[in-house]
Amino acid sequence: MITAAQMRAARALLGIDQKTLAEKAGVSVPTIQRMEASPGNVRGVVESLTKVVEALDALGIELIGDNAQSLAGGRGVRLREPTPPRSS
Repeated sequence: MITAAQMRAARALLGIDQKTLAEKAGVSVPTIQRMEASPGNVRGVVESLTKVVEALDALGIELIGDNAQSLAGGRGVRLREPTPPRSS
């Protein structure tokens, strides 16, 4: 499963806009917009979601799920639970 935040972050890492991702995935720009506007996990037609994930993979994006290790090389980002602030 991919989250809307992961999709936006993946595009940012690649330096591409929604139109380019839509073209690479073979889906419409409104489809990408709806996916990225989803709260939490992306919702939509499974076929469209699969196309987007496959396009991101082909472009070099490794999607990392919760508590999963990234064993491959390369740079990336991961969202973790924020650390509570320390009291002085």
